[in-house]
Amino acid sequence: MSKTLSTSALAKNRAISGKELFSQLEACGFIQRAGNEWKLLPAGEKAGGQYFDHPKYGKYITWPEDLSLESSSANPTNSSLEKLVTATVIGKTFKLSANRMNSILSELGWIDKALKGWTITSSGTAAGGEQKEDFRSGIPYVVWPQSITKNKALKTTISEVQGEAASEEAKQETSDDSNFRDKFEAKLRTTDGHYVRSKAEMLIDNWLYMAEIVHAYERKLPIEEEVYCDFYIPTGKVYIEYWGYENDSKYLHRKAQKQEIYKQYGFKLIELEDKDVQNLDDVLPRMLLKHGVQSY
Repeated sequence: MSKTLSTSALAKNRAISGKELFSQLEACGFIQRAGNEWKLLPAGEKAGGQYFDHPKYGKYITWPEDLSLESSSANPTNSSLEKLVTATVIGKTFKLSANRMNSILSELGWIDKALKGWTITSSGTAAGGEQKEDFRSGIPYVVWPQSITKNKALKTTISEVQGEAASEEAKQETSDDSNFRDKFEAKLRTTDGHYVRSKAEMLIDNWLYMAEIVHAYERKLPIEEEVYCDFYIPTGKVYIEYWGYENDSKYLHRKAQKQEIYKQYGFKLIELEDKDVQNLDDVLPRMLLKHGVQSY
């Protein structure tokens, strides 16, 4: 007969945090949160879970030491339930720390930093994430389907952060954005060293730099489509698009497509035209503040 362990002891035995194991057990349909306690569900009992009354610590759930967390059929109400994992587990896949992994998920716009812990965004929910809360401390955190490690946007961002070359698959992809970038080469050098494609973009980039606002140029949107923004501000998860070439029919078509994508995914977007670029000191601070980004 297999030795039984408390959830905390089983987590320690498996070299993971108690929070992570509770999340896995919940995802498998073995337990359910009920007030301030965990309730053992039928699937959990079938897997070997049982209540134990300790004279000092009270009532808690114990599990077989060799408990299997294969969840494909554990939850009778959802046979297709996928195992949910924390940023710690995802990070191990890419040889990154949990903090580094959460920073990347935040940069993608999938989570936001809370006073303590992390909260999910609408984009994170669309990517398959689920909001959780530590039952002892109340600190929020997010769990993800195990298949998130195959997400194209996530893999691309990690590859860029680690300084790795883009995959051959990514290099072979074509889009209106990539064709546009090929046609208009980035030759103008900004104050912070970026190379941009127009004087208007140079003025915007220089303004952001002088305002001490961290920003990226031509950041790929965290979606499956091959779409790039003009500027991205990680603080606030804000995208900036400068619309030029208003007399070009192909450009106007591309503009309409991108506007629809921003709307579809609910991304925060600041749109600038030539008249705005001539008056950035008045225009950008006001627009940024609407999205929680303070300048000057």
